[in-house]
Amino acid sequence: MTEKELLYVEDALGHEEHFQTACQSTANQLQDNDLKNFSRELEQKHHAIFQSFYDLL
Repeated sequence: MTEKELLYVEDALGHEEHFQTACQSTANQLQDNDLKNFSRELEQKHHAIFQSFYDLL
């Protein structure tokens, strides 16, 4: 893996980590259970994407 590719993967990991945190924070603030569940589903999807990028390393 080139240095440029590694930087891209590191950047993508940072974005996915941010999305996970944002979804988790949003879910904790929501009152509506449907929206809360949707936000948690998004958090899980971003975790899976994060793991996929991490596995590249």
